Amino acid sequence: MTKETTIRAIGNSSGATIPKDILDRYRLAQGDRVHLIETDEGILITPYDPLFSEAMEIYAEGAKKYRDAMRELAK
Repeated sequence: MTKETTIRAIGNSSGATIPKDILDRYRLAQGDRVHLIETDEGILITPYDPLFSEAMEIYAEGAKKYRDAMRELAK
């Protein structure tokens, strides 16, 4: 799906409005955090999930600390 929006002045910054149907579909609301990721095709806006980010940080620490054990378990 392709939708168009306009960059608008918001105080001393700029922002884009997101149509309500898209906000509803992705369960986004005013004040929610999102990630902006630059891709070859443009900018990807994706919902931010702090619990997922925290879990991935914990996983990365554990994977590094127990990499030999993880390698054995993978066999």
